[in-house]
Amino acid sequence: MTTLAALRLNGVPVAEYVDGRDLPGDLAPRPYLHPVRTLGGTVVTDALPADHPWHLGLTVALQDVDGWNFWGGPTFVRDQGYVRRADHGRIEHAGFADVGDHGFSQRLRWLTAPGDTLLTENRRMRARPAGQGWELTVATTLTNATQRPLRLGSPATNGRPGAGYGGLFWRLPPAAGPRVLTEGATGEQGVHDSVAPWLAWVDEKRGCTLVLAGADDTSRTDPWFARVEDYCGVGSQMAAREPVTLPAGGSVTRGLRALLVDGVLGTAEAKAWADATPAIP
Repeated sequence: MTTLAALRLNGVPVAEYVDGRDLPGDLAPRPYLHPVRTLGGTVVTDALPADHPWHLGLTVALQDVDGWNFWGGPTFVRDQGYVRRADHGRIEHAGFADVGDHGFSQRLRWLTAPGDTLLTENRRMRARPAGQGWELTVATTLTNATQRPLRLGSPATNGRPGAGYGGLFWRLPPAAGPRVLTEGATGEQGVHDSVAPWLAWVDEKRGCTLVLAGADDTSRTDPWFARVEDYCGVGSQMAAREPVTLPAGGSVTRGLRALLVDGVLGTAEAKAWADATPAIP
């Protein structure tokens, strides 16, 4: 695995970005951010966990792109459930427009197993100090590279309600008694599949807080994904209810901003940060 970029703030390493190209094919090889750390050094991502080895730190992934699995692991098939199939794609680094300590702009290709390009991607990541911690911006623009409409789906759109995962996903490390909350709900059942301006993950035992907020109007309408009981993970759901269909040459953009803080952040502080979140530049 090759490190493509390393994010640093005032000389402090906060994240590493690797290409993922040497991963087994059934994990849908792709670039991902791991480890991601607070300024105090606490790691707030997990990668290749035993329960879901296709979960890769902070990543962009979709389970159904025109029938190809870019998430990894078994594919959810309508009326059959999860099935292990030879349908995995891979996402390859195609070059940087710019790269430095504070972030990068990257070109990527979403390829089928035979090597056909379904999507091209422009991915942007930026890091900056923010309050008691630091802020990470992640934005992705996916463009249909074929001459036909492309369907971007999820297990939810293929018959498993509530499982609209896909898009921007953050796998968190194991935690003892973490809390997940939004402005109007607390706990996995209340937060998962809800639409709210922000989501906070609080790990009091490890002494860190992660807050997520959509970075543009469209991203803020995507329901949140939250898992606490089976494993620790949060993200946004691009295709929570209906698939996203891209015409030939069409594009879709999604973005998140993340605040990472050492210690426990209160609800009022999380809200104040999210309310001040600017749009994607």
